Amino acid sequence: MSLQRWLESAWYSPRAPLLLRPLSVLYGLAMTLRGALYHRGLLAAGHPGIPVIVVGNLTVGGNGKTPLVLWLAQQLGAQGWRVGIISRGHGGGNARRHGAARLVQQGEDSAEVGDEPLLLACEAGVPVAIGVRRLEAARLLAAAGCQVAIADDGLQHLALERDVEIAVVDGARRFGNGALLPAGPLREPVARLGKVDAVVIQGESADLLQLPVMRPFHMRLEAEQFIRLSAGTATSPQDWRGRRVHAVAGIGNPRRFFATLRGLGMSPIEHEFPDHHRFRAADLAFGDQLPIVMTAKDAVKCAAFATDRMWYLRVTVQFERDDAARLLQWLGGRLARKP
Repeated sequence: MSLQRWLESAWYSPRAPLLLRPLSVLYGLAMTLRGALYHRGLLAAGHPGIPVIVVGNLTVGGNGKTPLVLWLAQQLGAQGWRVGIISRGHGGGNARRHGAARLVQQGEDSAEVGDEPLLLACEAGVPVAIGVRRLEAARLLAAAGCQVAIADDGLQHLALERDVEIAVVDGARRFGNGALLPAGPLREPVARLGKVDAVVIQGESADLLQLPVMRPFHMRLEAEQFIRLSAGTATSPQDWRGRRVHAVAGIGNPRRFFATLRGLGMSPIEHEFPDHHRFRAADLAFGDQLPIVMTAKDAVKCAAFATDRMWYLRVTVQFERDDAARLLQWLGGRLARKP
């Protein structure tokens, strides 16, 4: 078992590993000290001059955050806002090494700009800026004429002042064993949810309704289309019912993707890779002619060597009841009050 799998197994078991608990205490103290330094102004933070919405999470790993960022960008754009998206550029070599903020262009190499920023640039239709220093990325968006910046992740990136904080919670995995890194999956204590502006629960979990915040919003990810990487042609998920496929996932929570395929009536042969894995053609050489399906985030890393057998699943955000209208009305009110 790899270290990553062992950690994830420990994080989502009832108890935190005893040997890692002292490190979690040190991590918690470091986070508390860091927050105090920003609060007292001893560490510098700045604002880009346009409203900033941070969409983040408390835990390590995927929980539907990026699809929500896409949805928000599209919805706010439909209301007339000029929206831009900020990302650190996780998984992008030059983005990490040099840190200089820059805009992402469609067709770039994901190894240079990161898989999530490239996906956002391809799907959102709005400017996407990357940079280790997110404040610089936000200022770049402001200079490009954006009126609102949405940060994909960055709840813990206190150097960027924000106007709205939205935390996404995975309704199935929740907060794991409840411990801070590295003994658990938490980047911050669960009590941090009491300080954010809104919580969006992805998936169903009735016992999360009592969170110490305004009434949470509820969303789910629904399969929309399977799209062939090499041609862009699309088919309905219903067309795949009963089919045996190779399922590839290099994301934070690959089991959710595999479960989605099974829920569509498919029979996936599961191939789990580390989050942000840099795929090569050899990784997908399975020695047969079965279709290969993957997530949209993985697809941007496989486009250069795509074959006709490779497909990705496009998902869309759906909100329960009137939650979409309620969220947009609340968010519009917050943005309207900003200069």
